[in-house]
Amino acid sequence: MKSAVFYGKHDLRIVDSPMPAVGEEEVLIEIKACGVCGTDVHIYEGDEGAAQVTPPTILGHEFAGVVAEVGGKVRGFKAGDRVCIDPNYYCGSCEFCRNGMAHYCTRMTGYGTTTDGGFAEYCNVNERQVYHLGEHTSFEEGAMAEPVACCLHGIEMCDIHPGQHVLVIGGGMIGLLMVQLARLEGAAKVALMEPVEGKRELGKKLGADLVIDPRSEDAGKVLQENGMHQIDAVIECVGRPETIGQAIGLAGKKAVVMMFGLTKPDETVPVRPFEIFQKEIELKSSYINPYTQGRALELIDSGRLDVSSMVCESCGLDRLSAILGDPALRAKGKYIIVP
Repeated sequence: MKSAVFYGKHDLRIVDSPMPAVGEEEVLIEIKACGVCGTDVHIYEGDEGAAQVTPPTILGHEFAGVVAEVGGKVRGFKAGDRVCIDPNYYCGSCEFCRNGMAHYCTRMTGYGTTTDGGFAEYCNVNERQVYHLGEHTSFEEGAMAEPVACCLHGIEMCDIHPGQHVLVIGGGMIGLLMVQLARLEGAAKVALMEPVEGKRELGKKLGADLVIDPRSEDAGKVLQENGMHQIDAVIECVGRPETIGQAIGLAGKKAVVMMFGLTKPDETVPVRPFEIFQKEIELKSSYINPYTQGRALELIDSGRLDVSSMVCESCGLDRLSAILGDPALRAKGKYIIVP
């Protein structure tokens, strides 16, 4: 089968790999759609993402498809079922799994990170990680369930109350999901700070009350002029030290600053502890998607969450290296790989 195998920094090869052998508790999925994620970019650049990758590995952890075959002990799925996956498979027996913190599992298997994933024609996945797609959910939308699940974990940690004001920094796929989720949490006003005009316009369509161009506007002044004097939650979705610094500076009294964007492992953020003290800011971050995959699929299938408008193109495996290596291409929006 055709697959995209990561051999090391900037070394991704499209090769013919053996068909996966299907274990007794596994489901073989014919991949119909696999999203390109910021974590894939970090891995391609030689950095650690949410998990350590040991080459050679088939990347891709946001995927959906059709069940091609099931193992002898699988009872919940059959050939022909439309499905997607939660890529993080917990052992269930380590200290963290036994204490309600399974996303810190010390023996976690990550499809597309620690083991082969979805940038391929087929992938075999343990039945526990497979979810049926809803009646109204396409394969492309199903592939977005994993990033939505991660966003759900992050947005819930922001502790947004109805009537509050929220600022989202970064209008990529994740930022645009966060804009929508903040509205669903009951935010009275949501602002989006994003330098790309097209993404600002899309942010408006998806629920942002106010959009700010940080290249030409003073964000603090614009927020004040538009009645957002108190920002209760700032969700940073860029993953750069300078935007994390901006988030802290723009946060209001007793605000939560959610550092959702993933920085490079060795980057540091200069902060003024006195500013954090003065405003009683809570600095938080969010790690993967514990216990949220099913709810993410419900939101997508219900139509309450738009996961399609930010997709710029679906393309084949032959384009993957170019997408991972070119920030200008990725700036256009979310890419879906169709193996």
